[in-house]
Amino acid sequence: MEGTPEGRRHEAAVALIDVVVVMLRHLSAREGMSLTTVSTLGRLEREGPVRLTLLATAEGIAQPSMSQLVQRLERQGLATRLRHPEDGRVCLVAITDAGRELLAERHRAAEARIADLLGTLPAENLRALDEALRTALPIVRQVARAATARPRGRPVP
Repeated sequence: MEGTPEGRRHEAAVALIDVVVVMLRHLSAREGMSLTTVSTLGRLEREGPVRLTLLATAEGIAQPSMSQLVQRLERQGLATRLRHPEDGRVCLVAITDAGRELLAERHRAAEARIADLLGTLPAENLRALDEALRTALPIVRQVARAATARPRGRPVP
């Protein structure tokens, strides 16, 4: 299987999982906010107000769990519910200015932490990492766009 397209896909998948695990376990901030919470706020910031059912589906969690999460975010002043501009019966979830500021602060803190850790690398390793990321990031974004376009659970042809 090694050297075959299937083998290369498997090796790339394992390597990407390793990168994600390292980043999440060792480099991310852990100030009492779950990855799902941060992801949900980030989605609201990127995509704007959205129905709770669509938000739950997009985040891969059950609607009752998303309802509880949104209630917590509302109590913390990080999200709010709005009436749909075209259909007043429909409720949308939106990020607040406080939610945006929290995400920005978390991003600044993570960037500073990672930059400090990268400062421990020898210059040649930092250059190699920079080059690898400049090559890999557009490809990873392409994969992410494809994953977003394809419904969950549908096998890759």
